[in-house]
Amino acid sequence: MTRIETARLIPNQRWLRVLPPIVLVYTLNFIDRTNIAFAIAGGMNAELGLSASVAGLAAGIFSIGYLLLQVPGGDIAAKRSAKRYVTWSMIAWAIIAMGTGFAANTWQLMTLRFLLGVAEGGTYPALLVLISNWFPREESGRANSIFMFGASLANFVTGPLSGWIISLYGWREVFFIEGALPLVALLFWLPMVSDRPETTGWLAPEERDYIVTKLAQEQKALAGRGSYKEILADSNLWKLSAIYFLFQIGMNSYIYWLPTILRSLTQSGIATIGLLAALPYLFTMLGQYGFGALSDRTGNRRLYMVLPALCFAGALVLSVLTHGTIWLSYAFLVACGAVYSAHNGVFWTVPPALFPREIAGGARGIINGLGNLGGFVGPVLIGWSITMFHSTNGALYALAVVPILNAILIYTLPSALSHQIVHQAALPSGTAQRDKAA
Repeated sequence: MTRIETARLIPNQRWLRVLPPIVLVYTLNFIDRTNIAFAIAGGMNAELGLSASVAGLAAGIFSIGYLLLQVPGGDIAAKRSAKRYVTWSMIAWAIIAMGTGFAANTWQLMTLRFLLGVAEGGTYPALLVLISNWFPREESGRANSIFMFGASLANFVTGPLSGWIISLYGWREVFFIEGALPLVALLFWLPMVSDRPETTGWLAPEERDYIVTKLAQEQKALAGRGSYKEILADSNLWKLSAIYFLFQIGMNSYIYWLPTILRSLTQSGIATIGLLAALPYLFTMLGQYGFGALSDRTGNRRLYMVLPALCFAGALVLSVLTHGTIWLSYAFLVACGAVYSAHNGVFWTVPPALFPREIAGGARGIINGLGNLGGFVGPVLIGWSITMFHSTNGALYALAVVPILNAILIYTLPSALSHQIVHQAALPSGTAQRDKAA
């Protein structure tokens, strides 16, 4: 009997109790970082005098602030309490998000976006630490993919909700109303979440024993790799950071500029654009879970990161080539939505396979922080391209090159990440250099 088959005989309370509040927090986290895309398309650029390049900078500067607390946040979550860290983060980013509605000029907007990035910065690695505390490696692809549903749900909800708010009130009210939601969500988050299986009373004993035993076995395989000095000398850390950087260029460019692309394509009003922008993210959830489940079933992490990247590149190019037929071009933009972040759940199964728990939170923070600089580069480059060439087409062609380069880089990771899970072992430091098949 395989380890996955054994896991299916264990009660699954953790899937229904742990993941929903995590998904909710990440959904609200993503709404408050991306709703600026609809504010820009809904009148903020005109009122504050933002050009496309400046609007791209306002969207992207979030990622600079986001870098600062990645490692500290992941470290605190791993060594102390992820729940407590996320709680205070929610309060801080809610206040700053609501404050964005008062921005009266470009510099105020830039400052608030930077501070929002700082406030949200450690939340992502902290939530990943929580997941790694509850789900062994053979379940991690699916658990991470469900966690990533938060971004998809956020993007699915943000378009119609923001478009509706703007059409009724204005762009400022988007920040006031949506920024307050994390404070309400605390009523759900606080009673539902526990840091570890050992500290909760609702878990069945056999499920608790299964989780604790499996995680202990995984950590034993990584014994002896307990310092940041060793991790920083491991080329895999920097490869993963570069891979995530390229992923973030594509993801954030798509998220922040989709409303503007749809406005250019369809010449519709903001409420219609909000509805059109929602559909791609419905398919995002299918892509995320599908690739995550296939990755868990086969153990082939590399393949199921590469396939979404190549599909994203192809769909981007086809959306431009069919620009003359509005609904066909829109269909390819929907296809982009199905795969633009399908790699995400698979990607975050890799760090726990390479680094021990004691420093995995910090390692995730390094990867996520450096990688999210792509979230600054992508929107800024797209905004600059639109300003220079007065068209989104050339920018989309250039953007399609990024996932192709990323697919090549992914295949430099250790070839053990392509093996069946039942044969997979923890990878020692320097595996990538010794692995000639990579």
